[in-house]
Amino acid sequence: MQEIFLVIHAKLDTVRNPESLRSWIYGIVRRTVSSHRRSAQARTERPSFAPEAPVAAAGPTPADLAERNADALLLARLLDSLSEAKREVFILSELEEMSAPEIASALEIPLNTAYSRLRHARADFETALARHRANQRGRS
Repeated sequence: MQEIFLVIHAKLDTVRNPESLRSWIYGIVRRTVSSHRRSAQARTERPSFAPEAPVAAAGPTPADLAERNADALLLARLLDSLSEAKREVFILSELEEMSAPEIASALEIPLNTAYSRLRHARADFETALARHRANQRGRS
């Protein structure tokens, strides 16, 4: 995080369009994390998107906590099933609520590529979710 803030601070005067600040910051975060992952990958294997420990959620009962943790782990598994390019676009659209033009700008890809990746990511996510639900019904 500190490295990201240092880069933002050093390059803040290069922002040409203040309306696209969100995309600009995401681009910096993306490149910094990518660089960090490349150096970490040389030392160890690729980190997974699945949380290492159950996600602690505020809930009135242990059953609620268990259900939320199971949902978070399922989401992590479903996201991990997507290719990196599709996962990135899907997360920016569905979780960060960015528009396709913002995503294209942040990822420095053509707008039609952003739309295509998002369409395929949504289809792949739905397929993986349907497969999971079918497996759950088969176990019941």
